[in-house]
Parts: sequence; C-alpha cells; structure tokens
Amino acid sequence: MGKRMEIKKICKFCGEPFIAQKTTTRYCSHRCNSRAYKLRKKGEKISMPKKFNLGAGIPFAKAKEIERISEEYEKMKNKEFLSVKETAFLLSVGRTTIYRYLHEGILKAVQMNGKTFIRRSDIDNMFDEAEKYQSKATPNTEPLLLTEFYTVAEIKEKYNIKETWLYKVAKENNIPKTLAKGKSLFSKIHIDKYFEKKGYGNLEHINEWYSVEDIMKKYGMTTSAIYNFVSKKNIPRKKEGRNVLYSKHDFDVAKGAITTEYYSTAEAMEKYGLTRDALYHYIKYHNIPKIKEGRYIKISKAELDSLFNPQITT
Repeated sequence: MGKRMEIKKICKFCGEPFIAQKTTTRYCSHRCNSRAYKLRKKGEKISMPKKFNLGAGIPFAKAKEIERISEEYEKMKNKEFLSVKETAFLLSVGRTTIYRYLHEGILKAVQMNGKTFIRRSDIDNMFDEAEKYQSKATPNTEPLLLTEFYTVAEIKEKYNIKETWLYKVAKENNIPKTLAKGKSLFSKIHIDKYFEKKGYGNLEHINEWYSVEDIMKKYGMTTSAIYNFVSKKNIPRKKEGRNVLYSKHDFDVAKGAITTEYYSTAEAMEKYGLTRDALYHYIKYHNIPKIKEGRYIKISKAELDSLFNPQITT
C-alpha cells in the first residue's frame, strides 16, 4: 500500500502546527476545539444587544417576544383605523372578546367588503365614557334588607306549583324564609328572581300554550331535545298539575316558524337613548317579549316601538 499523505495545518486556537487526518480539521486537539467553542459562544453573548443580554436576567426567548411586541406596536401606534386583530393586540385580549364588545355595543365598528374597521378614537371613548367600576370579586357585603314576603298560598297561585316542590326549590337555592304566626313566608325578591330565571315570569300576556306532547307531535322532537331547547332559549312556562306548559308563540318564534323582527340590546339602547339597566327595566316592567340567542338578548321590535312611540305601526 502507498504511504498516506500527511496534511500539515496550523491550529486555529493555539497557533501550533500539527498533522491533520482530514482537510476540514481546524484544531490540533479536542482541548483546543472545546476552548474555541466556549470562546465563540462568549463572543456571541457579548455582541448581543444589552436589553437582550442573557446575563441581564432576561431569557433569550422572552427578549425576542418583547422585541416582536414592540415592533407590532410601532406598526399601529399612529393608525387611525384598526382591524379586530390589531384591536385585540392593543387591549391584550382575544379576538373573540373584541367581537363580544362589538355585539354588545361596548365598541363601535364599520364593516366594508367583509373587513371590520375600528376607529382608534372609539377605543379611547370606551374608557372615557365607562361607568364606575364595580369589582365582581368584592361585591357589596351589606346585608340585604328583606321587607316583602310571599305566603306559600300566594306562590302556589302565582306560579301554579305544588307546596312540596316549593320547599324543595327553596332549600336547594337557599331562598330566605321566616315564620309569622306559624306560617312560612318566603322572600319575594328571591322567589321572583328564581322563577323568572326559570321562565316562570309574568305570564298574563300569554294566551296559548304547548304541552310536551304537542311539541313532540308538531316538531318531532324528543323530550330530552325539548327540555334542552326551552332551557337554552328561556321559553316562558307554567305548571298545571304535574304537567309543564310552554308559551306557544315564544316556542314557534324560537324555532323560526314565526318571523318576528327584533332589536339587539345595542340597537335598542342607541335608538331610544337608554342605558342597559333602564332598557332591561322597561322590558321586565312592561312584559316586552324577548328571546335569547346564545349569550345575547333580542327584544321584540314591534312591542318596544309601540311602548316608546305608539304611532309606529308594523
């Protein structure tokens, strides 16, 4: 066999000559190779901008994220109109939250060719015109003074329920009660709130009702589907003996069998210059029909117009 060719090279670290095994070898030994690697890494750290220096206690990945956020803000800080994504970035919330603000009328927007534009000044106005902050985490701890009570007979007559069921509901929902002359009295505000939430509100304006069997026959729904639907749509109901009846009109509207025009909460507030609390007060006090779509309330257009402007006809 022929003699192997010697490759003479100079070590890139110590500068000493050595015989290399390959043409790509740069260092004379493993020791020089390791020292050169450490020196190279140290040089990279030193050359890094000071605010991203690992030695300053900021992880490199976090520093890069800060840099990205700064760049994003620089792009939009002078823009008069923002997209939903940019607005979400500016407020540090998700896009879903921004769309909820838009649906609820908290924030204004304009839609053009499938794109949504939000004026930056409207974001500022949202804070300038905000109501006084009340923390949900620290509610008013003052005890509620109860002055009005129902007798058992009054509740049974108003909501058409059995006495045993009333006591069961009161116990499960901690409804305050007291005794007067040996009779049980239940807090009026708590009873009304519970039954209104369950769809047993003021039912005097409802004349036609469906039984569960009627709904199954007309819409081909199972009992499970019916109970889920009426609960989700908050359909008004009442009890007759052991049977529960559901408002025919409200059920048909919720199923789309009757076409009715509705205001969103934001539309009604804007048209009649009402606060949210004032609007809900009128809806409750005047029994204005409403439906629930997901988390949002829609109010009967004809009924609300008739209340505030009786000459409007539809």
